[in-house]
Amino acid sequence: MNNIIEITDFQAPELDVYARLSEVQLLNREFPEKGMFIAESPKVIERALDAGYEAVSCLMEKKHIEGEGKSILERIGDIPVFCAEFDILTQLTGFKLTRGMLCAMRRKKLPTVSEICKDKSRIVILDKVMNPTNVGAIIRSAAALGMDAVLLTPGCSDPLYRRAARVSMGTVFQIEWTFLPDDSLAEIKGLGFKTVAMALKDNSLSINDPELNAEEKLAVVMGTEGDGLSDQTISDCDYTVKIPMYHGVDSLNVAAASAVAFYALGSKQKLS
Repeated sequence: MNNIIEITDFQAPELDVYARLSEVQLLNREFPEKGMFIAESPKVIERALDAGYEAVSCLMEKKHIEGEGKSILERIGDIPVFCAEFDILTQLTGFKLTRGMLCAMRRKKLPTVSEICKDKSRIVILDKVMNPTNVGAIIRSAAALGMDAVLLTPGCSDPLYRRAARVSMGTVFQIEWTFLPDDSLAEIKGLGFKTVAMALKDNSLSINDPELNAEEKLAVVMGTEGDGLSDQTISDCDYTVKIPMYHGVDSLNVAAASAVAFYALGSKQKLS
């Protein structure tokens, strides 16, 4: 049976996780075992539950108790479920809730790079991609287009940040990912991967070059918005690949470029 609590006091400490704590505070780098994140929308929450994440509490519109949130409430037992009318929730959170529901959840311990890469043939490396919307969109494309895992360098936005998880449509809970301990590609190469720098360089291969798809293990490296990959990172990669473009367009947003790259280089046997 659910523990439904109607909100009467906006300053109640139980609501800090939704209304007053930042994403960084929720991450809790000092005590990562206590870290949490906010899943937004029933679809994202469901996919997090499917992946084994533990719900701590929920915040939702009253109408969704017997509506879109009903199936979720049936799964989460007697944790606190805070509710209010739409206008009150908008005042509390400062924004519209996507599909009327938020869920505070506990983080899991991240796997190591070697654990992530075991038995994988196609992985993505994101280098300092700071925009959570781009991180979420890239992860969604990776999951959909034949990539096996995503690795993020320090400086990337966290895939469990609310916006990243929402934009990914919950695929952050369906594809494996973790953070690299540093910006070096040495560990990835040591695991047998050939590295592909996606960069706007003239001395590069076409994305359709059969040599790329012939590689048994491939890591596609994509850089930050605007500046792209550093010259050092490009130099460290085994291949440099450029997406051909027309009408004088010189570049694509990193999220759009990722979809093209993953479609061309992903594991074809996984595509339906």
